[in-house]
Amino acid sequence: MKVAMISGANRGIGLAIAEALAEAGFSLSLGVRRPEAVSDDVAERAVAVFPYDATDVASGRAWVEATLSAAGRIDVLVNNAGIAETLALMEDPPLADDEAEAILDRLLSVNVKAPFLLTRAALPHLCEAGDGRVLTVASMSGKRVLGLNAGYQMSKHAVVAISNAVRRTGWAHGVRATAICPAYVATDMTAGYDHVDAHEITQPEDLARLAVEVIQLPNTASVAELLVNWRYEPGF
Repeated sequence: MKVAMISGANRGIGLAIAEALAEAGFSLSLGVRRPEAVSDDVAERAVAVFPYDATDVASGRAWVEATLSAAGRIDVLVNNAGIAETLALMEDPPLADDEAEAILDRLLSVNVKAPFLLTRAALPHLCEAGDGRVLTVASMSGKRVLGLNAGYQMSKHAVVAISNAVRRTGWAHGVRATAICPAYVATDMTAGYDHVDAHEITQPEDLARLAVEVIQLPNTASVAELLVNWRYEPGF
């Protein structure tokens, strides 16, 4: 049975992907900040539920080692954990530089540094599989700039670059990498946005269906980037 590691798997997009992969016959290794928050139903399907902290440099490699210890292999890595703090180039009133730097550090640490290091730890084992898959949940904000949240946009452009770097590095070993780039998704992250209707935007289950389909494609049909939107945008 193939083994899929999924970060941020206790809710939202990560949970939906975990449930869909379980239905497709994958064993799950779940990396979450609070293992006790994982539902019993999902935990029962997992070979490991690991206290993964995206801000801890050593946490990713420890999770990889725990997965190998529990399951003996890694076939899929889903980089899903992320944050969406707001940091613009100009604010009214303006933020102090130290406050802006703290926000930027958090965005880059969780959204860029963590998936880079986690993928780096898992990649040799994905190469051993011969048909390893890396799915990175990025954002449409990693493909274009519409709003003023420059810090978040920077981090998501970077994580798309990470996905393409994985694609290049692992290609000869059968690893295929995809950056999935959704616009608004009905999760806790967008719950406070008054200008979007949770029933009209993309649902986590929509992305989960796409994720499983991409992961199960053969090596001869690789999708580098998957742009997903609930509304029309010129250019996409």
